[in-house]
Amino acid sequence: MSAQRSSSRSRLWVIRGQLPRRQYLTFAALGLITPLVGWWLLASSGLMDKVFMPSPMDVLHRVYTWAVEADLMGDAWISTWRVTAGFVLSALIALPLGLYIGTYRPVQAFFEPLTDFVRYMPAVAFIPLVMLWVGIDEGSKIAIIWIGTFFQMVLMVAEDVRRVPMAQIEAAQTMGATRSEIVTHVILPSAKPALLDTLRVTMGWAWTYLVVAELVAANSGLGYAILKAQRFLQTDKIFAGIILIGLIGMVIDQLFRLAHRKAFPWLHHK
Repeated sequence: MSAQRSSSRSRLWVIRGQLPRRQYLTFAALGLITPLVGWWLLASSGLMDKVFMPSPMDVLHRVYTWAVEADLMGDAWISTWRVTAGFVLSALIALPLGLYIGTYRPVQAFFEPLTDFVRYMPAVAFIPLVMLWVGIDEGSKIAIIWIGTFFQMVLMVAEDVRRVPMAQIEAAQTMGATRSEIVTHVILPSAKPALLDTLRVTMGWAWTYLVVAELVAANSGLGYAILKAQRFLQTDKIFAGIILIGLIGMVIDQLFRLAHRKAFPWLHHK
């Protein structure tokens, strides 16, 4: 019996091994519940004032009152729209540009140094310029999210393209494929799984710029609600807003993972 348990443990901790779905869900549930229990214990211990550390029940009550007395669904919707619009705009430009940067050296030499230079500039520093150039309507908020994600996305896409094995390209050249055929029928299909992962990661970055984007003359949105709650020391609402952003982001992330499994089933072992 002990030998069986030892064998089971060794299989469980195999490097890059596989987990049955039930065990995976068990570990995932523990990973989510453990911080929640720690938070509840800390809040109920009395070591910290509720102004600084509200309990999970206080935050849950705040979500309820936010939904009933204010416009929680409207705030969640407008924030999701802003993030999605900025992300989609970034992807529409970054995917083709990154594809050509990763494929052709002259394009890489022309664009990559500039992209490397701009991507280290904090997006918040562009707020005054964005307000001058775009105004203070929805376009400015989308522009901030675009600035925060576009330059990172371009370089990640280019790197995904550069990882396509040269042997595949040389084989296509040997068979007489043209440059455009190699790009569309060899490089792009081979890079697609990595590109979808890149989009998933950069969507997470887009959400991190939400609060920054909603600094620009906003009167709605989850980030705006968090900033407004800070002024009135409504810590429970700050917690609620942060958790709601995390939940929305987690749902979107799982949708990306599902799309990856459906599009590239051969990469996912049962």
